[in-house]
Amino acid sequence: MKAIFIVYNQAHTEKVEYLFEKLGIRGFTRWTDLTGRGSETGDPHMNTHTWPEQNTARLTVVDDNLVEPVLEAVRKMDEINKNVGARAFVWNIENMY
Repeated sequence: MKAIFIVYNQAHTEKVEYLFEKLGIRGFTRWTDLTGRGSETGDPHMNTHTWPEQNTARLTVVDDNLVEPVLEAVRKMDEINKNVGARAFVWNIENMY
């Protein structure tokens, strides 16, 4: 099992929802109205007059075989518009209740 944490501009919300639906990913936790700035590229998303955009994040725990399809979809979303931004991070899940 793997945990996938996806942080994305709120403009990508429908794309991420569609991705989860398409891959049959039912369980997740979502955080909205997040602020931040990417470590390499992209504009800050600070929910201010100067930097008005915001981020959303989702955490899901999935079987190992779903990791690559999720990462590939996030990669494609990010390539469409790097300033809008999307990133995914993967952790091993050692135990779960």
